[in-house]
Amino acid sequence: MAKALPIMFQGTNSDVGKSVIVTAFCRIFTQDGHKTVPFKSQNMALNSYITIDGKEIGRAQGVQAEAAKIQATTHMNPILIKPNRDNESQIVVHGKPYKNMEAGTYRQEFFQTGIELIKESLTELSQTFERIVIEGAGSPAEVNLNDRELVNMRVARMANAPVILIGDIEKGGVFASLVGTLQLMEPEDRDRVIGVIINKFRGDIRLLESGLTWFEEYAGKPVLGVIPYMDQLNIDAEDSVILNQYTAAQNTEKELDIAVIQYPKISNFTDVDPFFVEPDCDVRFIKRKEQLQEPDLVILPGSKNTIDDFLFLKESGIAEKILELHRKKKSVIIGICGGYQMLGEDIKDPYAIESQHQAIDGLGLLPIRTTITKEKTTLLSEGRLALYGKSYRVTGYEIHMGETEPTSQCEALIETAFRPDGGKSKNEQVIGTYFHGIFHNDAFREDLLNQLRQTKRLAPIHNRISFNQLREEAFDRLADHVRGHVKLDFIEQKVSEFQKRGITP
Repeated sequence: MAKALPIMFQGTNSDVGKSVIVTAFCRIFTQDGHKTVPFKSQNMALNSYITIDGKEIGRAQGVQAEAAKIQATTHMNPILIKPNRDNESQIVVHGKPYKNMEAGTYRQEFFQTGIELIKESLTELSQTFERIVIEGAGSPAEVNLNDRELVNMRVARMANAPVILIGDIEKGGVFASLVGTLQLMEPEDRDRVIGVIINKFRGDIRLLESGLTWFEEYAGKPVLGVIPYMDQLNIDAEDSVILNQYTAAQNTEKELDIAVIQYPKISNFTDVDPFFVEPDCDVRFIKRKEQLQEPDLVILPGSKNTIDDFLFLKESGIAEKILELHRKKKSVIIGICGGYQMLGEDIKDPYAIESQHQAIDGLGLLPIRTTITKEKTTLLSEGRLALYGKSYRVTGYEIHMGETEPTSQCEALIETAFRPDGGKSKNEQVIGTYFHGIFHNDAFREDLLNQLRQTKRLAPIHNRISFNQLREEAFDRLADHVRGHVKLDFIEQKVSEFQKRGITP
């Protein structure tokens, strides 16, 4: 690993903003002329990303690759953990399912395999790129896990990377969490930390200055930046913890009401991100039937465990409420991936891939049935979507362990070069597809929303914003924001110094 200069970002805990800051540095280094690549050795997430060769990695690393203006590969995230039921997860290795494992078994049996995978990927990336921006996970101070961890200081040692520790001031106790994390590190790991970043700051920086001085004197580590909170970033979130920030309270000033069903194993919820930037859309995430009300659009998103999540819909009463809305023709209902499977007549899992329930009746809103299979479909997709008398070229991606077939005549939603995808009811009030990212297609999204507006006798809105253009602008805005609040020259100096030390075994 002689060519690339690595740098690693770790956090005092989860959700401190590591992924966003890594995204920012991927764009900063790229802007400065360095061929840059993101890396996260092991990721646990249900929001995933499909590489150009049809393999699956954590969504954050895919987005970070976009920020670096490169194609994503599985070397950027060689190990992906996708929880699918209590205490068990699907382990994805280089983009393909490896096996389902319980946490204890994974920790004991996979450790050495993981070490070799990480070394291989770091070596591959170091031979191609000039900068590797590495993201940790959780906290490096998890003393009960550190003897066999695969994602924090062990990776920093492998790459000989300087580490920047990130604390989230919004959570409170940022100095205590930074100091405590540093004190719980082994001395050699503490020496690897070149400084800290305080993230998500709001308010008057002058009120923080005495604390910054105290921290530097007490901890002996410089504060490399205080990054103000940045709202409405329009860059994909990865962890479902972000859903806690979404409100179920309706914004009555918005003309269109969109309800997204938030079941326990919701996945790829970023499918609905484009609606957040539309001026007429209020997006609500729903966990209880009384929250559902009478929205214009109901979205059943992806699921890592379709049968168990559908049981949640039935037990919570949300399923019956959706059927009531359908009978009264109150809402358009769209299902994506697992949500599409739920729209059908039944779902079978004969090999107990996702659930102990081998079969369950669905909503019965589309004449389709699904069988969960042992092989996972992962691919980038494109085709022609026909809806409301119009046709659109659409792109998306598929991640599913199931095959869906019609039980009677059901018109496909999308025609691809290989097969039809999805289905729709005769009155086009119920729509299903395996295409994630379907709403990122601007022309289709505009006409869908205008169809909802027409139903409510509202004037159409044309020339809506391009979501992909908005994302690209967001990468630059994020980079400029972070660049303006960190000591970039000092960071560059430390990165170069670590390279001169040589490779740590």
